[in-house]
Amino acid sequence: PITPGELLCLGSSLAVSCLFYYLYRKKARIVARIQEAPKLQVDDDLPALVSAADGRCLPYVALEGIVLPAKAALTSHYHEGLQGVIQKLLLKEHRLIWNSLARSW
Repeated sequence: PITPGELLCLGSSLAVSCLFYYLYRKKARIVARIQEAPKLQVDDDLPALVSAADGRCLPYVALEGIVLPAKAALTSHYHEGLQGVIQKLLLKEHRLIWNSLARSW
């Protein structure tokens, strides 16, 4: 005979397993989209390509080209001759949301 406690543990374990499997599949689809992303070169044709796209945005695109550092390139402490740069990304979302407590946008 199975006790109600065992059924509860089995059900919760099954629910958690289903949740993690759903999250795994969701991330796997995102990784597949990133791996299938088209590779574009950074050249003079890139601004025209971006402006011709829907919403002036290219989702999941790999850009290839030469990057020049603003000040000095970062050098690796672990591998000789390996250098890199830091990309600064700033995302501003311009959306107004009504705050009912402050009665403002």
